[in-house]
Amino acid sequence: MPDFKLVLATGNRHKVDELLAILAPLMPALTKDQIATTSDFDVSEPVEDATSFEGNALIKARALARVTGLPTVADDSGLSVDIMGGAPGIFSARWAGHHGDDEGNLNLLLGQLHDVPAQHRGAQFVCAAALVTPTGSETVEVGVMRGTLLDEPRGYNGFGYDPIFVPEGMSQTNAQLAPEQKNTISHRAKAFTALAPRIVEALKG
Repeated sequence: MPDFKLVLATGNRHKVDELLAILAPLMPALTKDQIATTSDFDVSEPVEDATSFEGNALIKARALARVTGLPTVADDSGLSVDIMGGAPGIFSARWAGHHGDDEGNLNLLLGQLHDVPAQHRGAQFVCAAALVTPTGSETVEVGVMRGTLLDEPRGYNGFGYDPIFVPEGMSQTNAQLAPEQKNTISHRAKAFTALAPRIVEALKG
């Protein structure tokens, strides 16, 4: 078994790549081959039945930490639309009924917002990043990115709802931004930047 030091509790390739890009400058001593993901272990995905981003992130991190005996980080992220009372929220990844159906989720949301004027299309991406250590220590940090939603997709980078989300202060969608630019302002970057010092502590053992 490789000499893993840290586990990312996700098998989502897009999310793994984004997390690796975010963590690399924060923890330069940690190499890519020292970071495991869910795909490296014969485990089933835990049931995410919490009622908050924080709760679901902890469920995922606890499950892998228990199996691997290694410091484990996980995140639960989603889009909260102001005029929809915070929905899709924790159901963002399965809004259209099937987990990970990005196109279906996006099209359903666009249909639900089709008659909502631009001035009422405020939204925010939320990320709860959790760290669970083998000793049972748990830490959660939350990052938020405010913005507005367009009425049609633009751009081909990113994933999920990125093609319709324009961050505050920007004129392009997340899917039009270069990945390295998005990774300095995103909700996920904010959450993991806040969590990074605790991850470094956990790696020192």
